[in-house]
Amino acid sequence: MIEARGLTKRYGKTLAVNDLSFTVQPGRVTGFLGPNGAGKSTTMRMMLGLDNPTSGVALIDGKHYRDLHHPLRKIGALLDAKWVHPNRSAYAHLRWMAVSNKISVKRVDEVLEMVGLTAVAKKRAGGFSLGMSQRLGIAGALLGDPEILLFDEPVNGLDPEGILWIRKFMHRLADEGRTVLVSSHLLSEMSLTAQELVVIGRGKLIAQSSTEDFIHAATENTVKVRSPQISKLRDALMRTGATMRDEADALVVSGMDSAQVGELAAANQVVLHELSPQRGSLEEAFMQLTGDSVEYNTAISDTADQLVDVNR
Repeated sequence: MIEARGLTKRYGKTLAVNDLSFTVQPGRVTGFLGPNGAGKSTTMRMMLGLDNPTSGVALIDGKHYRDLHHPLRKIGALLDAKWVHPNRSAYAHLRWMAVSNKISVKRVDEVLEMVGLTAVAKKRAGGFSLGMSQRLGIAGALLGDPEILLFDEPVNGLDPEGILWIRKFMHRLADEGRTVLVSSHLLSEMSLTAQELVVIGRGKLIAQSSTEDFIHAATENTVKVRSPQISKLRDALMRTGATMRDEADALVVSGMDSAQVGELAAANQVVLHELSPQRGSLEEAFMQLTGDSVEYNTAISDTADQLVDVNR
């Protein structure tokens, strides 16, 4: 389990993370969402001991990262796919990581096969595409067979096949009882990957809930209906007090479910060509709840180094 308790991080006058508290439980993929500059990367760096919080704590199964004896066996992370020395081969990079945490070197071949890099294991990492670097980063996260995994933008540079692979892989890790926290700007992908969401803006917690509850709380379910007798249907709907809007050759109805609209159409002898419920999307819910938290100053990033540069 991952715990953030009152995490706060300042860089000069910039408040990157502001009294942030949440927990990430095992057995579910938890999406970590927020606009640019929200503090996601800074928070993940504090979890891994790469940045020290101004106040508050980040705990890994009740311990600070620095107190973990062999950290790669407890928590694996991918924060920057390009941090590998460019002149090292994928194999040499992973072997060095394994030795540093007393992990069997045999595990290197296992994770390279898992991420599909066996054929290029002895090639220089500096020549890898972004997608290949992402796979190498994922292999490094998996090296110690850890109980907890952190991924920051893991599908960047992956083709559709690779994105589907990582989605299924994360679900499998969670099904094994592991704790999985993944940050991504691809909201359509997060809606398919994450069962739980932690959403932040300007360094503060906006919401923590299941993905379904988050969407339901911020969006409205509607019913799309098409009919050759659309005027007659509109009149009938207006008499019930339903809210509707025109959309091409259809009506989008709010305040009634599809069964109610269908029964109303039947009672008024209206022929229907389409009757389809429409759920709100994660993107709509995200925009609705984080609209006031968007960082418009593009000079400020939620990475620590860039935040420091802004204050110089």
